[in-house]
Amino acid sequence: MTGALGHGTFDRHVLVRQLNEDLYASRPWLRWYAPGVPERVLVPEDPLTHLLDDAARDFPRRKALNFLGRTMTYRALAAAVDRFAASLHALGVRKGDRVALVLPNCPQNVIAFFAVLRLGAVVVQHNPLYTPAELHHQLSDSGATLAIVYDGAYSRLSKAREGTAVERVIVTSLADYLPSGKRLALLLPFGAVRSKREQLVTALPPDAPVIKFGDLLEAHYEPSERVFITPDDLALLQYTGGTTGQPKGAMLTHRNLVANAYQAAAWDPDLERGRETVLAALPMFHVYGLTMCLTLNMLIGGTLVLLPTFDLGLLFKAIDHSKPTVFPGVPPMYDQIVRSRRTPRHDLSSIRACVSGAMRLPPQTIDRFDQITGGHLVEGYGLTESSPIALANPLDASARPGTIGLPVPSTEVRIVDVDDPAQAVPLGVPGELCIRGPQVFAGYWEQPDESVAMLFDGWLHTGDIAVMDDDGFVTLVDRKRDVINASGFSVFPTEVEDVLAEHPAVAECAVAGVSHFYRGETVKAFVVLAPGHQASEDELRGYCSARLVAYKVPALFEFRDDLPRNMIGKVLRRVLRDEHEAARSRVGIVSGPPVEPDTVAPIAEAAAPAKVAANGHANGARHAVPEQGFTPTLNGASPDADDGIGATARRPKPYAAAPDTSTLIDELERLSRLRDAGALTDEQFEQLKARLLG
Repeated sequence: MTGALGHGTFDRHVLVRQLNEDLYASRPWLRWYAPGVPERVLVPEDPLTHLLDDAARDFPRRKALNFLGRTMTYRALAAAVDRFAASLHALGVRKGDRVALVLPNCPQNVIAFFAVLRLGAVVVQHNPLYTPAELHHQLSDSGATLAIVYDGAYSRLSKAREGTAVERVIVTSLADYLPSGKRLALLLPFGAVRSKREQLVTALPPDAPVIKFGDLLEAHYEPSERVFITPDDLALLQYTGGTTGQPKGAMLTHRNLVANAYQAAAWDPDLERGRETVLAALPMFHVYGLTMCLTLNMLIGGTLVLLPTFDLGLLFKAIDHSKPTVFPGVPPMYDQIVRSRRTPRHDLSSIRACVSGAMRLPPQTIDRFDQITGGHLVEGYGLTESSPIALANPLDASARPGTIGLPVPSTEVRIVDVDDPAQAVPLGVPGELCIRGPQVFAGYWEQPDESVAMLFDGWLHTGDIAVMDDDGFVTLVDRKRDVINASGFSVFPTEVEDVLAEHPAVAECAVAGVSHFYRGETVKAFVVLAPGHQASEDELRGYCSARLVAYKVPALFEFRDDLPRNMIGKVLRRVLRDEHEAARSRVGIVSGPPVEPDTVAPIAEAAAPAKVAANGHANGARHAVPEQGFTPTLNGASPDADDGIGATARRPKPYAAAPDTSTLIDELERLSRLRDAGALTDEQFEQLKARLLG
């Protein structure tokens, strides 16, 4: 039979495949764009630094930065960037060199970021709370020759730099950019002041071989010659787990980051250049905070309100004084706001637009937040490899809670067969989510094989399983990999397993993500002890804490005689997860947010000083798993516990079955610890306690 596709036998499969491709190529999502959002954005062939240059030219006297009350105009910021770039040049930084930034949200972060780029060098972002081992890997892999660090992370950096290419270290303090009155107040000899000073200032060893950030700003070096930078030059190495648990540097070019800033701005047609205020509670060492706060703000000539850590007290004060209009964040931030008793005492009506990422955004949080602010809170999706914004819900009544929205302008999306990535699946059928657009990264740093695996046939293969409906809205279904999404942070089981396996009492282990009403998922370790050895939960937790950043440390441990395996001996994490969830169901522990607590314990204690992922996903939690949990702390200090931003609670042992009378007290203690850790609501705790005592 001869078909319309050409001479020869008609191939039904070829026709179906072409029809599926045509469905995605027709871009059904375009008709749901908010009025004023373009189908495509025109991205200038400029380096990222031009965003700052243009804002300084057009709005020289406008406040560019606001850090805890101290402000800096665009003219002053541009001048500081030029001075710091000249000093870095005098220190030998040249085009293509990698410079490590280990900084929370602060003016020094912004100055250093643009100064490095001004020289054509490459910024390498690092989480300031990483352990020396984690920092060492990234410093060694990137080949960074200079590091800029805040004093609270200097001790860990000094250990991490051994054996790396880092030759010089520049140190700064958060207190350096406080308003003058607050800086003077830190010198007062009072207990409360001493505690605050310890949070903001960390003393360095007298003989520390460092260069002071302030000294470089005050130096009078000749301005460095402007370096010719092309859009395809590398701007940023952002470390992420990618397709495996070993962190790799995602290479983001100037074109990638400029394009994503323009895409983010286009998604909000009500943005007014020179009139917006962006609240930066997200950490800029994560690409989500970098784009949605820093580069977007520079593009629109807005005022960037910098919070060094997410704390409701700081946040409410910033809202009261700065009246932000744009507030990107993650679900636990918005959830804490709507649940706090203090919220009615503050006017949040200035907040107009919020795009949430990193994990699923509950519809009830959207409703309550929109009622409080009168603005629009919507869910989006992205990953490090897409700079990161790829999809988002419209900022109008077309938004569909429960979905991750529509492809942003100049972005193509298709869903492909998991086993045959060259073949698109029909609309309504789950498959792997693939993305193509100017924001898609250039590959992994010195990892060509991994790059090819992610960038197959010109498309970025995300590893997430999703489905697109007839209108073009995308819903996440599952994840292709076993990555654990704990409060928006990706935890790679193999990394935690490798640490546990080094403990002399551990014969073998497996790590999996299990459901948690506040964090979405939390880390659980399944451990088989070596013959003749003993180890407690606290011992293993302490062992992990010394080697991993806090959010990667297992919250739950289960000691077992063996681990389930398949026929070739591979440990089946899926079986372990299923057993855990089945045990929760048997004792009546259900996933879901608390009924209405004002204090929700404890939140992700990890990547601060303010954070969202250093993984990759700006949304990637399983669609059916409730999220929550996220609060970094600064220098390990406990923020305001009144609103659930407490220090890390002691983690519980898993509760799996009703006890006999001889262990009643132990089991009651376990239930209490589960409640304290946030795995049980008060209501669930009382129900289980009644069952035990009954």
